[in-house]
Amino acid sequence: MIHRIYSTLPSFKNLEFRPGLNVLLAEKSQGATSKQTRNRAGKTSLIEIIHFLMGSEAEPGNLLRTKALIDFTFCMDFDLGGSIVSVERCGASKSKLLISETRFVNRVYWKLDRLPHHYMIKKWFPIKLSEKKQITNLDWRYLLGQKMFDLESNADENGRSPTFRANFSYFVRRQLNGAFTTPEKNTTQQQIGYVQIALMFLLGLDWKIASDWQQVRDQEKTLKELKKAAGFGAFGNIIGKAADLLTQLTLAESRFKKAQDQVSQFRVLPEYHSLEIEASKLTRELNDLANANTLDIATINDLETALASEEPPSLVDLENVYQEVGIALPGIVRKRYEDVSSFHESVIRNRRDYLSGELDAAKTRIASRNQYKVSLDTRRAEVMAILKSHGALDQFSKLQGEIGRMEAEVETLRQRYEAAEKLEGTKNELEIERNRLQLRLRRDFFEQNERLNEAIVAFEEISQQLYESQGSMVIENTSNGPSFNFQMQGDRSKGIKNMQIFCFDMMLMRLCTERGIGPGFLVHDSHLFDGVDGRQVISALKVGSEIAEKVGFQYIVTMNEDDAFKEKEEGFDLNNYVLPIRLTDATEEGGLFGIRFD
Repeated sequence: MIHRIYSTLPSFKNLEFRPGLNVLLAEKSQGATSKQTRNRAGKTSLIEIIHFLMGSEAEPGNLLRTKALIDFTFCMDFDLGGSIVSVERCGASKSKLLISETRFVNRVYWKLDRLPHHYMIKKWFPIKLSEKKQITNLDWRYLLGQKMFDLESNADENGRSPTFRANFSYFVRRQLNGAFTTPEKNTTQQQIGYVQIALMFLLGLDWKIASDWQQVRDQEKTLKELKKAAGFGAFGNIIGKAADLLTQLTLAESRFKKAQDQVSQFRVLPEYHSLEIEASKLTRELNDLANANTLDIATINDLETALASEEPPSLVDLENVYQEVGIALPGIVRKRYEDVSSFHESVIRNRRDYLSGELDAAKTRIASRNQYKVSLDTRRAEVMAILKSHGALDQFSKLQGEIGRMEAEVETLRQRYEAAEKLEGTKNELEIERNRLQLRLRRDFFEQNERLNEAIVAFEEISQQLYESQGSMVIENTSNGPSFNFQMQGDRSKGIKNMQIFCFDMMLMRLCTERGIGPGFLVHDSHLFDGVDGRQVISALKVGSEIAEKVGFQYIVTMNEDDAFKEKEEGFDLNNYVLPIRLTDATEEGGLFGIRFD
């Protein structure tokens, strides 16, 4: 239970609580104008302070981090693990808290004359059993989870296991989080999987089934996103279809194997480049010799043609020419012509000898070149045979590099193929897993039938005390995990829905207290009673008081005064449970903090 809530803020109205029902009222004081309401009196602020001291994140915008409050420390003394623990936290250093164990002695009774029936309360004097110890907010949640809910690990950072904050928020619902919408949710943002995990844990069922179900949902969500992404854009090119990728993978593996075989048969020749240069040189020399032979063959043809046409003119023919024209040549002219003819024959003979010599020289050169060509061609054949059967080191390195590239390509295709196949086959696997989980849940419901019946009966009994036609809680095994449904007459109205939440919270508090887990206190904000008929309001407070006293837990309620006293319940006087501190928004100092701020 909570013993007291206090602060270093001088104007803060320190609150002291007792076992059972505690009602913090916000009243409309005399002199308040029509514009002055109780909406800023501090009823909901009490809820925020409790969460602040119970390890909430306290993000920017949190009430205790406003400019007017950030430098003040807020404190709470409450029962935890068999001891009374004091916790202190300041908005300016929200990540660190101070805790210490306390024992209260020397109880003194004070008479409160302002209450109609002079109710007696206790005044406690604390004795510290330990010095204050600084602790991080994360470790504080871990400690609270251990002490309140027997959580074995710090599951606050694990999305698929019970967490202290998720469990605790059922016992101190926050209007700011939309906690008064449906019984099974303590925030509008709470996903179905985390609802199932928390409630199965609190009801004593196998919460790991719900955890596995949430894992299936997460995988299905990822699968859906991957399938959507794989259908278009760059991501579609990365994954692709399994059938197409299988073809690409098969061809790539074939090319890779051939390349591996080439590497295994490759022989490195150190003199490869020298022989390659020699082969090129031999080829050039052979080409030069062939060109030279071609020129000499043309020369031979010309020389043979010239030899065939080289003959001197005939003397008889010359004389016949002169006789035909009627000219008789004198003897001396004939003598001279004979000399010229003899000279000409000598010249022709010498030229024929020269041409014959050139012809023989050309033929000799061709024969010599042909002989040299044979030796060059033989050497080139030897070099080419060596180059064909061996390779250069750089060629081998390049080939190995290509092998590495091809291996990477094959591995990439294999991974893409496996991803695509998994993508296309996971849906069936998840459907099978859903069926397995449904069987596990059915078996757990059968084994824990007594606990389920206890929860169902408790909800019905509590609702029956509020309405003539009792409500019912239905816990169903569905293909999406355990489903929690609540039925009450006229449950479409806001007031009836809120009473469903009241009955559910009372049932949960009763079962957890009997199991020895939970915070030991249940806190309801005035928003729970919005739209609730006055008769049901006073009945709910009476039922809450009776259950708290019978089971042994603390029930704290914040209410508006006129809502609390609209109706009366026989044998139940609400004044006996109202705290001496009353809040009002009629004056600047009337609220919980004693100051007005935005």
